[in-house]
Amino acid sequence: MSTDHIQNKIRTLRFFRDEMTQQQLADEVGVTRQTLAAIESGKYSPSLELAFRIAKVFNVTLDEVFTYDSSKDNFKKRKKSK
Repeated sequence: MSTDHIQNKIRTLRFFRDEMTQQQLADEVGVTRQTLAAIESGKYSPSLELAFRIAKVFNVTLDEVFTYDSSKDNFKKRKKSK
């Protein structure tokens, strides 16, 4: 699955949380630092459960951490052409 549809603000949220490290956040949500780095860089999309755990750490809503860019969605374009 392409992850270019999903953007996140994890780096910004970590910065404003006393410059929390990737390792600290990874420990809090129960994943490796490498997994968190992949999510933060947009190379990997988290499960819905993990996305909620990340948002909970920062005490924000899911849509304050992750956004979906529907302009990159080919589903609607393919559906209309049928």
